[in-house]
Amino acid sequence: MDDLSAPAPPSPLRGGTEGGGPSVETQTYPRSAADLITLLTSGPTNANPQRGASSAILPLSRYAALFAKLPDETRAAVTARWGDPANDPFVRDDAFHLPAHRFGNVVLMLQPARGWQIDETANYHDPNLVPPHAYIAAYLWLRHDFGAHAMVHNGKHGTLEWLPGKATALDADCYPDALWGQLPHLYPFIVNDPGEGTQAKRRAGAVIIDHLVPPLTRAETYGPMKDLEALLDEYYAASGMDRRRLKDLKRRILDFTRDSRLDQDIGLPEDETEALIKIDNFLCDLKEAQIRDGLHVFGSSPAGALERDLTVALARIPRGDAPGDNSLIRAIADDMKLGFDPLTADLGAAWSGPFINRSYRGQQTNLRRVGDVVAHLEEVAADLVSSVEEVTEDWPATRAVLDTVRMQIKPRLAASGPAEMSAFLNGLDGKFITPGPSGAPSRGRLDVLPTGRNFYSVDARAVPTPSAWELGKKSAESLVLRHLQDHGHHLRAVALSVWGTANMRTGGDDIAQAMALIGARPTWDPGSLRVSGYEIIPLPKLGRPRVDVTLRISGFFRDAFPAQIALFDRAVRAIGALDEPEDDNPIAARMRTEALGLMVSGKSESEASLEAGARIFGSKPGTYGAGLGQLIDNGKWNDKADLANQALAWGQYAYGAKAHGTPLHDRFRARLGQIDAVVHNQDNREHDLLDSDNYYQFEGGLSVAAEIVSGHKPAAYHNDHSRPEKPKIRTLDQEVSHVMRSRVVNPKWLAGVLRHGYRGAFEIIATLDFMFAFAATTGAVRTHHFDLAFEAFVENDEVREFIKQSNRFGYDELIGKFLEAQQRGLWSPRSNSVFAYLEDTP
Repeated sequence: MDDLSAPAPPSPLRGGTEGGGPSVETQTYPRSAADLITLLTSGPTNANPQRGASSAILPLSRYAALFAKLPDETRAAVTARWGDPANDPFVRDDAFHLPAHRFGNVVLMLQPARGWQIDETANYHDPNLVPPHAYIAAYLWLRHDFGAHAMVHNGKHGTLEWLPGKATALDADCYPDALWGQLPHLYPFIVNDPGEGTQAKRRAGAVIIDHLVPPLTRAETYGPMKDLEALLDEYYAASGMDRRRLKDLKRRILDFTRDSRLDQDIGLPEDETEALIKIDNFLCDLKEAQIRDGLHVFGSSPAGALERDLTVALARIPRGDAPGDNSLIRAIADDMKLGFDPLTADLGAAWSGPFINRSYRGQQTNLRRVGDVVAHLEEVAADLVSSVEEVTEDWPATRAVLDTVRMQIKPRLAASGPAEMSAFLNGLDGKFITPGPSGAPSRGRLDVLPTGRNFYSVDARAVPTPSAWELGKKSAESLVLRHLQDHGHHLRAVALSVWGTANMRTGGDDIAQAMALIGARPTWDPGSLRVSGYEIIPLPKLGRPRVDVTLRISGFFRDAFPAQIALFDRAVRAIGALDEPEDDNPIAARMRTEALGLMVSGKSESEASLEAGARIFGSKPGTYGAGLGQLIDNGKWNDKADLANQALAWGQYAYGAKAHGTPLHDRFRARLGQIDAVVHNQDNREHDLLDSDNYYQFEGGLSVAAEIVSGHKPAAYHNDHSRPEKPKIRTLDQEVSHVMRSRVVNPKWLAGVLRHGYRGAFEIIATLDFMFAFAATTGAVRTHHFDLAFEAFVENDEVREFIKQSNRFGYDELIGKFLEAQQRGLWSPRSNSVFAYLEDTP
């Protein structure tokens, strides 16, 4: 979210004083994003705590007096970990100079770092890391010396709600409660993230002000991809008219594919005709990918083309059985009597339906593939939504959906921006903020609009829902089939990364998939539809071997879904007790073998059974994350073994009906040493795996740990659940290539982030950070991907100058990360011109 990138009425977020805003008695409040960044970087920051002047100075003597009021255990832990506060990086002249700027009754503060570099090995391997003195000093100063009446955490998400302590019902011994002190707490939060928002509610008393997702659009083809698509169209046209040109066109297409390094993403077969088909399919899939077009501006609704494309994205997925809840492009296809479903069709297949004899936008449409027809439907939908074209009377299905667009979707989008700012101001006035549901609007959740509400999540007792079960079962069977096709044998064991936020959005897709893989299904109370238990699916009905599933759960999933942990634990242990052939039930075979081994080593039968049956692992109770973030960011690792050991250390805690964070390092290691594949499911396309460190920390962490433990790299699948009608099973390599080509180097995405100054530059820089981390942990980001990113981010004069002007320190970090990738052997630059930029690193 970029709060300051667009003009808006005066407000506390943009420096206004009207309507109960702040009084401004000292500095002039920044009026633009550029002014804000200039101000922030003129004073202390986490990167440079000794720089410039601070508006928040807390003498060490005063800090000592406030610190003494904290619980004894808290003081002891902080002192043991961080030592004398006089040695904190933010201390000079016997006082903390905090990263803050004061404007009368308003203080703008950067949240101090959760830790700093001292004894890095202990730091990174400690899942119970307590905050340093400056972090504590910042909150104590806000509460006691500045005397704040309310606190706003802006930007998803901070670290306060993730500090050590209980999951719920916090007391004074829990760090969030000790520091926050139960001040009124407002937290702008994206509407599609109920998990992390709920964490802020539970552990930091936040009142959420939810906001829209970024504008969404289709990736389409661009640059070399568009040229390649034109060559393919020419080739297939010649195949029916002029066969003499085929050989030359085929050579040009294959040469073009190699020159653009697409062959490394697609994996071309030796047969040239099959290679052309794979290239065609890849382009079709790329063209219809959903990407972001810039960022959401808090308090503003999208307008113009941004509103049009987001509206089409929200109308693309069906929302129910009523005519107005149909998919817009499906309705158009039905009214055109095309005889296919554009949401589930194979985009690369040849179009064999009715001839579409109509010119469009002044050109005769060339619809040789199903993907061409879908693209045409998308363009028609965009024009209908923006009223460029009028729908005729003989299109009743389309008219019904357009009524929903006009009466619900567009008005709710238009109301969202003003509602966000109104709710924010009402919150500061101590007024009630209307509650509302949360979820991904592009997955059919129009009920989350308009935004500007205090969102809630789900009834965890009803997870997984019947609809989640249907999707999870479908995805599980598709995964088993894909692995069989890829590797020639049945999938026997997987590690599944499971997050709380995603399961809140979907109603439990991941848990449903896990149960389907082991051959069990949830049962529901018919009246309430709450989960009442499970039943085991007999092998003859299952029709395949069971899959041994190990869950690596997030800390928030642990806190939010204890009933689902117990449900899966009981189900997998029950299956482990069945008398079935080893080939059909590897779960039972491994549990028996490992329990006997543990008993031989001296464990009792009950202890051995409990340990051997452990299939759910996560971080230490009261802690969160997977441990790789700081290690990757600060470069304090030598090889993959360091990364694997970190993932194992942080994920070794076993959970279940009778286990609540038992450290079982050897069992976790054994589980990962036996897997065939690592699996992660993505439930929407409002973001992607190169948007967040969570993906590489969990997915990458499991992959690198399994590789080091077993001695071979497991398969990795990153599945797309964004369209429940047709979940897509992709390998991690395929997903990375898909995201690289559809978003990362797409001029359409770059043009979007270039509208947003500092934050837009940050999006580019962060993308490279996450690319680097996936390269380090999985190898899925390959050397040619770094080439593509370097060409788009650095060798493109416009983008390079934008980053330099908007985020000058970030540009140095960008070049530094490219250099680190090259020095670690993750990238072998294709062009010698690269080194001139790398050598210019400060």
